Amino acid sequence: MILTISILILGALGGGLSVYLLGYQYKSIRLPLIFAGSYLFSITIIHILPELFSLTQKPFEVGLYLLMGFYFQSFLEYFTQGVEHGHYHAGEQKRSNLYLIIALVLHSILEGSLLTHESPFHGQNESYSLLVGIVLHKAPAAYALMAICKSNRTFDWKQGLILAVFALASPVGMLTSSMVSLSTEWFIFLYAFVSGNFLHISTTIFVETSPDHAPKFNRIAVSLLGASIAVASEFLF
Repeated sequence: MILTISILILGALGGGLSVYLLGYQYKSIRLPLIFAGSYLFSITIIHILPELFSLTQKPFEVGLYLLMGFYFQSFLEYFTQGVEHGHYHAGEQKRSNLYLIIALVLHSILEGSLLTHESPFHGQNESYSLLVGIVLHKAPAAYALMAICKSNRTFDWKQGLILAVFALASPVGMLTSSMVSLSTEWFIFLYAFVSGNFLHISTTIFVETSPDHAPKFNRIAVSLLGASIAVASEFLF
């Protein structure tokens, strides 16, 4: 668990601090985002959903929870403007930064709750393949978040506090889920609901990174690479 928490925190901190070193260039992170979106989508399809349906005799309810999670993420993006998948353009952020941070933290807590080692999905084992997927989209989210908070200023304590809160949100969700005793039914709801979030984020990444809707070899290749690594990770972890 300590390793998982450390990876979550370092991934968010690294993504957030990189904007001060590299500046914000959305075009430069398109291919990494495609890779992250493909990996997250694939892990959801081959890792989470099969486990969900294997633990229930009510597939309709699982599908309903997935749908709820999908549209809940759409609601969150009303406040985040898509920051959770690395999307940010100067001048587009019209909501209060407070709402943005609350929405991002809420999403991070939910996704972190899937990593508890006491769930019925992976017993006492850590889920490193899922962890990689979360970090791959959490780092670009931190990158975009800090691009908004930076506002052409140097790094200060307020920005550091925002980044720290965001970095700690997923570990808090993980620890809370580990401490709270939930039935299998509640875990099924939680996993399905957050899987709906993942499906929304990953599919939105595909759309945003191909605004011209024209298939390009490099995008297809990177997407296939992300999916292939997701499949391979199921055998490794």
